[in-house]
Amino acid sequence: MFYNTKCDCGHQNPTGTTLCESCGNPLIDADGRDILEMRYDGMARRSQKTNPSLLDKVWNFFSSVKIAVWIIFITLLASAVGTIFPQENTFLDMEPSQYYADNYGTLGKIYYTLGLSHTFSSWWFITLLFMIGTSLVICSLDRVLPLYRALSKQQIRKHLNFLVRQNVTLVADLPANTDEVAWTNQLGALLRKKNYRVHTDGSALLAEKYRFSRWGPYINHIGLIIFLIGVLMRSIPGWHMDQYMGILEGETKPIPHTSYFIKNEKFTLTLYDDKDLPESIKAKGQIVPKTYETQAVLYHCTANCDDTSGAPVLEEVDKSDITVNHPLDYKGLQAYQFDYKATPLLISVKPTLSNPVTGESYGSFDLPMNNPKDSYQVGPYKLTLKGFFPEFGLENGQPISKSNDPKAPAFIFSITGPGLADKGEPYLYFPRQIDKETFSQDTINGAISQKLKIAVGSMEGVQFANYTTYLNIRVDKAMPYIWVGAAIFMIGVIMGFYWQHRRIWIRIDAGKLTLGGHTNKNYFGLRNEVAAALNKNGFDVSPKILANGGNQG
Repeated sequence: MFYNTKCDCGHQNPTGTTLCESCGNPLIDADGRDILEMRYDGMARRSQKTNPSLLDKVWNFFSSVKIAVWIIFITLLASAVGTIFPQENTFLDMEPSQYYADNYGTLGKIYYTLGLSHTFSSWWFITLLFMIGTSLVICSLDRVLPLYRALSKQQIRKHLNFLVRQNVTLVADLPANTDEVAWTNQLGALLRKKNYRVHTDGSALLAEKYRFSRWGPYINHIGLIIFLIGVLMRSIPGWHMDQYMGILEGETKPIPHTSYFIKNEKFTLTLYDDKDLPESIKAKGQIVPKTYETQAVLYHCTANCDDTSGAPVLEEVDKSDITVNHPLDYKGLQAYQFDYKATPLLISVKPTLSNPVTGESYGSFDLPMNNPKDSYQVGPYKLTLKGFFPEFGLENGQPISKSNDPKAPAFIFSITGPGLADKGEPYLYFPRQIDKETFSQDTINGAISQKLKIAVGSMEGVQFANYTTYLNIRVDKAMPYIWVGAAIFMIGVIMGFYWQHRRIWIRIDAGKLTLGGHTNKNYFGLRNEVAAALNKNGFDVSPKILANGGNQG
């Protein structure tokens, strides 16, 4: 427990002060001989306040280095656990719960159930990062403010007990008839040549250099705080995205959580010639891609961007040939070539509606396999879409879609028009002939198949996608903040690593020289500098003598 302490010099020091703010005399263990604890120059910190309030207790919690280390340890442990299995955002067209169970068994299922599959976007992980940032801010303020106060009002003439309990010290008698003030000024001139800033008060001297290095750790903290802010900003909607998309040739798809659409106009694959491949690869019959490229167009949606509100109004904003490591890049949105898959799938067909008995054609219409329209007008008939199944299948007698890929597309229309019921009659249409036969399209349609027929007249109206290209869509508006934070952190590291704050105090009382020196590291360098300056000033002394306890008097 700390008490307000009044120094022998008459200065009243605040609670928690260990060295007098005025003369530097130790207030605790004043008669001891141990080397002084010079952290923050003995200034009081807020975390040492007596009778703390609730706010002070919160401050004390986050100002504790021990607590900060525990929070960092828990965060590192959580990060390690989060990398045991792949995170959900690395999947492509997979159901997470099924993926973990199928690939990692019971452990994978537990991993998913505990929510570890999205560790880095979870509320508790973000809370840990926020606590680290709070700890950095409070730890810095709790220490940097007292240190600044101590260094900004240093006394030149320090207490003798302060000087002799430094790590570098010397007590000796000056030669007789030495002009104390002149000797002190001459020593100050020598130290200035060593880049010291020298202040004198008669026969007392304070020499100091590289004070800025003391702020290195706090510059580190500022850099880390900005870095953490950048990481936390990634959770702001629209600031960060790292998502994978599969796009068929000719297909236009919306980019999730943005107002952009991207189209795969054409995918080009170039393979290595057999003569360029080693015999081991040839023997296995492997196909080795040389390059693959997606001719992509980026659109900005200006109206009807919601799929349910009608056809979106798109404005082309960028066009690029995407290859590996050469993405489409538009205003921070990047689309990287990630992978490809050979997928000969239907993109669209142009079927004709006709009378199967008379052969009369009523017209044709464009029918895409992705996002078909709600209704089509073909001659006197209106076709209203009631159901769309990209990969048609039956389960307990009910139609289902096995996947979202158009591997066996099927459409259920309600057709109204001449010779049909007013409420419309259902018609099941399979674009592929093999599916017509597999599921017996005409038999299922029954009587309406004798009145109307939907069929593709020629292959000119059929579009296939031979490949699906997989793109990695990235948006990271917070990255500049992360880089700035990292750069500031490195500046702090350099400041604290390559320079040391060195101080030398001297006072002469009735011909007796008392010297004390302190640095935050590299005492050998400080002793060598002091010894060299004393030797040039007519005072023969070796660096070893300056080790604490050196006494020639």
